[in-house]
Amino acid sequence: MSTDVVQVEGLKARRIPRGEKRREEIAAVAERVFLELGFTDTTMQIVASRAGASKETLYRHFGSKEGLFSEVVRARAERVYGGTAGEFLLHGEPRAVLMQLGFNLLRLLLNEDPICLFRIVVSEAPRTPELGRIFFEQGPARVLQELTGYLERATRQGSLNCPDPTLAARLFLGAVVGNRHIMLLVAPGFETITEEKIHHHVEAAVGMFLARFSAA
Repeated sequence: MSTDVVQVEGLKARRIPRGEKRREEIAAVAERVFLELGFTDTTMQIVASRAGASKETLYRHFGSKEGLFSEVVRARAERVYGGTAGEFLLHGEPRAVLMQLGFNLLRLLLNEDPICLFRIVVSEAPRTPELGRIFFEQGPARVLQELTGYLERATRQGSLNCPDPTLAARLFLGAVVGNRHIMLLVAPGFETITEEKIHHHVEAAVGMFLARFSAA
């Protein structure tokens, strides 16, 4: 099978099969179409045409339009915890890991595209409940699962004390995202959020988390 070599910063290059690379390319095109047209008006034919592929290729890779949307959301979630190299991000000293995760999460939210995806899901979910489930499972629930796993490992290793890692993960993610997410959804442009503000916000959330769940 032919492959492409991709260099991930700080890691050795890994070989990506061309089929996987093509899948990623199509998903990137599909994301732009979903953002432009919404879920209902997007068709597999439109995505195929814009991606320079056939509908058969899309169905072979993703199975359905819902499967294609699921892939778009999954790829977004992976950007939060480190992508295909996620394991290197969610290993290490808790303060550094939580700071980086918080930065990734807030920076992603400050991009207009994730907010648009969220709005699409909220508007379409009453008519297509499956869409809401896909978004939650591949997005927020996936990030929660990855963080919970890290907190479990850190507790076993003695660097944190999280009797209920899932609750601890929810509290941290809520502290990082909650107010900012609401503001971006209902009042875009209300406040200019700079890198300095992101740093202070995440630093405070991490400090509050460690004050409660530190092993010391």
